[in-house]
Amino acid sequence: MELSSVPTDAELAAWAVRIAAEVQQRQLMLVSAESCTGGWIAKVLTDLAGSSAWFEGGVVSYSNALKESLLGVQRETLERFGAVSEETALEMVSGALLRFGAGVAVAVTGVAGPSGGTPQKPVGTVWISWQHRGGAAYARRFQFAGDREAVRRQTVAAALIGIRETLTG
Repeated sequence: MELSSVPTDAELAAWAVRIAAEVQQRQLMLVSAESCTGGWIAKVLTDLAGSSAWFEGGVVSYSNALKESLLGVQRETLERFGAVSEETALEMVSGALLRFGAGVAVAVTGVAGPSGGTPQKPVGTVWISWQHRGGAAYARRFQFAGDREAVRRQTVAAALIGIRETLTG
């Protein structure tokens, strides 16, 4: 999955419509666990009228404490790998799926900038993970370019595209 440009609101809305159809067709509920996007995934999904029929809700777990208490991310994982890591993203998505009883989940954690980056995790580094109930969680690392809004917007798009790929194989 590659993004050729920073997506517009209309493009994000179009992805939400596709996801709504896929989730409803499978009679599932979807949940999100968001850090760097601050609830933007949930916002895009709930912009659709009737989304309560297929979107259970989401959690914005910006702090490590909330990643632990709301999503069950292990303190050891956060200390060893950091909040922006494959391991944390995988624990976030699995925790969301388990704790909120949905059929499919997405989780995002990253460095949106303009500060906070390191040589190992520069601004624009994002981990996104997905999981379908009964399936294994998987995660992908992205390196997005642009300012804070561009990084977050690209993260939302990649998360939405990945939800659809998770559902359709």
